[in-house]
Amino acid sequence: MKTSKKEIQDIIKAWIAISIAFAIVLRGSFSNLLAGFILAAITVGVGFLLHELAHKVLAQRYGYMAEFRSFDPMLVLAIIFSFFGFVFAAPGAVMIPGNLSKKKNGIVSLAGPLTNLILALVFLGISFIFTEGFVNLIGSYGFRINTWLAVFNMIPFWNLDGKKVFDWNKVIYFIFVFVCILLLFV
Repeated sequence: MKTSKKEIQDIIKAWIAISIAFAIVLRGSFSNLLAGFILAAITVGVGFLLHELAHKVLAQRYGYMAEFRSFDPMLVLAIIFSFFGFVFAAPGAVMIPGNLSKKKNGIVSLAGPLTNLILALVFLGISFIFTEGFVNLIGSYGFRINTWLAVFNMIPFWNLDGKKVFDWNKVIYFIFVFVCILLLFV
């Protein structure tokens, strides 16, 4: 996997910013903002990181240059919105110069939400193994947030992953969305 100092800085900056934003929203559940930050960094932060890395690794396996770039104004907006009780985060994206075929673009785009779905199942397993305490909270919150990230990213609109998957293969799109929505109601 090829990377750069700029990419690593952007990933760390985005991970910290979305963790802060979610910690602010979670502050009602915790008497300690640090506990909310740790919960967000492990659940949302890892979900974001692995989602983007899945896009990057697959694009590079196809022979394309691919690097994550943060959208700094959106990181600031995510933190501002969190003070109003919600997070709208578009922390950045993996930039892939060149023209991917519709199929390769769809597969690379599906890799991120699929990673969130796999992470959701891992977190669900953690919540079953640890039935009490902070680790259980990590498991249950990680399951919910990563399932939500998978569903949200599959909206077939604008530059979201769902639009590219939908344009490539509608059957795969609808099967994946159906599975995500099913898990959302577990």
